[in-house]
Amino acid sequence: MKYDIGLVGLAVMGENLVLNMERNGFRVAVFNRTVSKVDDFISGRARGKAIKGCHSLDELIRSLAQPRKVMLMVKAGKAVDDFIELLIPYLEKGDIIIDGGNSYFPDSIRRTKYLEERGLLFIGAGVSGGEEGALNGPSIMPGGSPAAWERVKPIFQKIAAQAPDGSPCCEWVGSDGAGHFVKMVHNGIEYGDMQMISEAYWILQQGLGLTTNQLQTIFQEWNKGELDSYLIQITAEIMGKADELTGQPLLDMILDAAGQKGTGRWTSQEALNLGVPAPTVVEAVMARAMSAVKAERLVAATQIQGPAGRRCDDPASMIEKVRRALYASKICSYAQGFQLLRTAAREYHWDLHFGQLALLWRNGCIIRAHFLDKIKTAFDKKPDLANLLLDDYFKSVVESNQTAWREVVAFAVTNGLPVPAFSSALAYFDGYRSARLPANLLQALRDYFGAHTYERVDRPRGVFFHTDWTGHGGKTASTTYNV
Repeated sequence: MKYDIGLVGLAVMGENLVLNMERNGFRVAVFNRTVSKVDDFISGRARGKAIKGCHSLDELIRSLAQPRKVMLMVKAGKAVDDFIELLIPYLEKGDIIIDGGNSYFPDSIRRTKYLEERGLLFIGAGVSGGEEGALNGPSIMPGGSPAAWERVKPIFQKIAAQAPDGSPCCEWVGSDGAGHFVKMVHNGIEYGDMQMISEAYWILQQGLGLTTNQLQTIFQEWNKGELDSYLIQITAEIMGKADELTGQPLLDMILDAAGQKGTGRWTSQEALNLGVPAPTVVEAVMARAMSAVKAERLVAATQIQGPAGRRCDDPASMIEKVRRALYASKICSYAQGFQLLRTAAREYHWDLHFGQLALLWRNGCIIRAHFLDKIKTAFDKKPDLANLLLDDYFKSVVESNQTAWREVVAFAVTNGLPVPAFSSALAYFDGYRSARLPANLLQALRDYFGAHTYERVDRPRGVFFHTDWTGHGGKTASTTYNV
């Protein structure tokens, strides 16, 4: 008997994807570098299922129906390349290697070209949803060799999460690295979402003195409205979890030092590379970096004094303002993410369909949220929409919430509460809506010390000028270019 697909890597995501595939009617062969894990899996969670444990890559490949499909669920980077090299000698023309890990998209661009030159096909598939999603239905964002899609489509769309309308949260994204790029931006947005939710929690707890139990009720209510999302839902669940040792809310016992695996940093780096303003993602990454210097912060807290702060005379009103600020900040964060996707599509020649991408995130993934339907509607109305803030719905929401948003940021600043995501999202909003910014002075400074030239408001764009500011300089100007 031949198996439909092979999977290498039996860590949390790999195991659960295999069980998902088998439950949906597919026969799966599995391999793990540490072979004992194969035996443990087959005798444990996979017992009695249409899953074959293999003790070598040769056995794995011989078990598969042609064209062979092998999915790698291993650590991003060198491990993926190593397994590709190990697999190539066993594969034939038209066989498919799938990388389902959190790989950096330039690696997927390179791997697509490398394997296609050898007659093989490659898919770089972003998979989101964590352990639960992998088992019960993740969001899957495949890109790579277009010829491979029809061969894996029946499997991927069957195991993916289903949106409320029944459509799978999986569709072909684009060539070479498009799938992993979209997954990277998804994770960048996820970084922003989690930081903004954490800031809302911190303002309410530290600024208003609310207990964790009170906060659970608030987040439960928020999840019934326009903030309805997986992250708000599980925030409320986290707040309701008691610590088995102390009986106190477990959240209050968790150390305030956050980790990261790199996708948020990659998103920030790519925004810088492409010159796309994405300050909220960047600040979310930096907030994790700040949290990591816990020992230094403990010392600084004893030596550096902040403001005395001010009381809030109307806590109920402030709670509602924080909700509004969170929603407005969230919209700006997603606007930054889709602006990055649009720029990357031009840079890398990907035919990305932005409304479709929003649909991929409606279920299964970490950032799944009710308002993604609004994003789909916005791009349906105007496929070439430059920014979500220019859509009638999102524009009206942010405009109507901005007073509350500004008051929340001011309240946090006055009380010495760091809110980098809220404030950077607000700065993005104010910057994007400004017909003029102080960059005229910035450019004058650059021309003064470096002869970098400038454009004039009374001349066409693209015509550059240089001034001898001191009277001692020459007429030679620096080459004009933008990074």
